[in-house]
Amino acid sequence: MSERPVRNGQASAGDLLELVRSGRATTRGALQQATGLSRATVGQRLDRLFRAGWLREGAGGPVDSPLGGRPSITLEFDDEHAVVLAADLDTRHARAALLTLTGEIVVERAGTLVVEDGPEAVLGELGRWFAELLEKAGQPAGSVCGIGLAVPGPVDRDTGRVVQPPIMPGWDGYDIRGRLGRAVAEHAGAAAGSVPVLVDNDANLMAFAEQRAAYPDTSAFVLVKVSTGIGAGVVMDGSVFRGTDGGAGDIGHIRVPEGAQALCRCGSYGCLAAVASGGAVARRLTAAGVPAESGSDVRELLSAGHPEAVALAREAGRLVGDVLATVVTLLNPGVLMIAGDLAGTPFLTGVRELLYQRALPRSTARLEVVTSRLGERAGLVGAGALVVEHLYAPDRVEERLRALGV
Repeated sequence: MSERPVRNGQASAGDLLELVRSGRATTRGALQQATGLSRATVGQRLDRLFRAGWLREGAGGPVDSPLGGRPSITLEFDDEHAVVLAADLDTRHARAALLTLTGEIVVERAGTLVVEDGPEAVLGELGRWFAELLEKAGQPAGSVCGIGLAVPGPVDRDTGRVVQPPIMPGWDGYDIRGRLGRAVAEHAGAAAGSVPVLVDNDANLMAFAEQRAAYPDTSAFVLVKVSTGIGAGVVMDGSVFRGTDGGAGDIGHIRVPEGAQALCRCGSYGCLAAVASGGAVARRLTAAGVPAESGSDVRELLSAGHPEAVALAREAGRLVGDVLATVVTLLNPGVLMIAGDLAGTPFLTGVRELLYQRALPRSTARLEVVTSRLGERAGLVGAGALVVEHLYAPDRVEERLRALGV
């Protein structure tokens, strides 16, 4: 969670909740000190949060005064008052989960879901998955406060629609929020279908989750997902950098000399994804007599130590590493994380070979090149966090409190 300054003497109930959630102020006295509000005003605003069920009292904290006295009662965000539904779509596979408001996965499921079948069918099936998860967790439809969805394409954040996605035919400009909301209402109940649906690019959400989980003090963080396609997520000062209309990080469509004759799924020749993605490696393996349809098939071959897959993954890593030398020089990240189907030792070795050879020494002197910590759940955790950060942002808190009449 990125810190935002609190306006001294003007802090809202939403500002107080953010201070508690972030751990920056967890007692009434600390809230007074952080905001400049009077004791009475802090009490009034906290009362609204208590009545909404979003705040609770915890155990007494240490006594700060040398004169002794009663311990201060700590304040805690009540993460049990609602749950979040989240899903992460890949080209041929999907994961869905029910999460707590602090990002813990309660129940989840995974299975085949082919994005080329189109949004109507795919989102309808996700609605059924979500209903099954609610039933399995013993949660009523009314406990859902929001739904998050990660997709393998660029997303316009304002509309939640994908914009010219190369590997999502039939999805361009489609009303994902509306369709998923209707599907959830149909299978799980109207209460679950009336909540906000938030959509973002999968690499963005993976980067958001991974940075928060393991590298919260890293001000510039880059995650590169290499699966059927290639995409990057960038987190700067705790916030996802999306660009003007959600297209930031689409490095799979940077032109590389090695791909001059390779036709990409976007319709152009020479894209990095056409020669170095999991899909590209799968095609080369198939041509060599080793059947593979997608990045997930390549991952299985790599896990088994298949020599041809290992060699091609390392070669793909070198191609990606060459492009990342420019990315690292431009953004100067503290952490570069490789994730996705190809994120193993052979690919990572190839990335490092070219990255350190081509990038300026100053750009890599303090750079950590690592692999995913959250693994296949990163997209789910990021989608859940997207919902929570949206719903409990200070301005949004004020709107929701007024809607609740508190």
